Amino acid sequence: MKKILNYLFEHKTLSRQEAEEVMINIAGGKYTEPEIAAFITVYLMRSITVEELSGFRNALLNLCIRTDLSEFDTIDVCGTGGDNKDTFNISTLTAFVVAGAGLKVAKHGNYGVTSACGSSNIFEHYGYKFSTDVSKLKRELEKAGICFLHAPLFNPAMKTVAPVRRALKVKTFFNMLGPVVNPSSPKRQLTGVYSLDLARLYNYLYQETDINYAVVHSLDGYDEVSLTSPFRYIFNGSEQILSPEDLNYNVVNPSGLAGGKNVAESADIFLRILEGHGTTEQNSVVLANSQLAIRCCFPEKSAYECRSIAEDSLFNRKALNSFNKLIKMQQ
Repeated sequence: MKKILNYLFEHKTLSRQEAEEVMINIAGGKYTEPEIAAFITVYLMRSITVEELSGFRNALLNLCIRTDLSEFDTIDVCGTGGDNKDTFNISTLTAFVVAGAGLKVAKHGNYGVTSACGSSNIFEHYGYKFSTDVSKLKRELEKAGICFLHAPLFNPAMKTVAPVRRALKVKTFFNMLGPVVNPSSPKRQLTGVYSLDLARLYNYLYQETDINYAVVHSLDGYDEVSLTSPFRYIFNGSEQILSPEDLNYNVVNPSGLAGGKNVAESADIFLRILEGHGTTEQNSVVLANSQLAIRCCFPEKSAYECRSIAEDSLFNRKALNSFNKLIKMQQ
């Protein structure tokens, strides 16, 4: 690792193969926690390259417990986190709205690192049992339309770096990797990212695949469509900047997106929204992200049609029904 660090400290970058090798060694426990922390810190000081991100991603996908859910034609809805906005769990709610709409969601996620509550915290709080059992995941997709893949269970590298990430408490390139290393390799993906540079990197990565994808980044820094500002929307390689008004939403005050101070508070907000007690601002943000996720599955449908599908799922308690079915299956 010393040789690698000195190389990087000279402002040089890794090739795809070199990045893949380093990640394999991290997963294999060949480096100490201080060495991993030093390596991670390099990418807090400079931007990651497409080659490096591709190499890290390839290593994680090659090392992970592969999970074939292709028969369900799934979608993942996942944000990078790391925007330091402390919002409620928008992407997790979006996942249930999409599932309630009749689509199949293979949600990939982790515990909160830079926030009080990540998607894994929400699922765990309500009794979801993390598992790599494919038959369990398939039953959940059949009955509830959604299953959850807890990242550290499926990927050894995620588990290895977890103590370092918790200690640093800042976004790292592992935030960047989360959405692109879903072990079930869904063919549809809505990804929210915390920077414009990362949105472009994701665009390059996804163009190498056969995925129907959308990447979103709110220009005021959110890793989702926050409706607090215009946002960049990349859909299967086509880029545009949209405003909330372009989707027929009012601009949202950032205070309306506040999450809980801990897991219990965050889980309470999450369930209130599913149960139909969300504020107009909360509902609007969930619906905006949901309609863009639905469009990944139905690119031929208009924004209006996708919004109607999302509203039907949220307001007619179909999303809540999906959630209740999933949790009941854990008992």
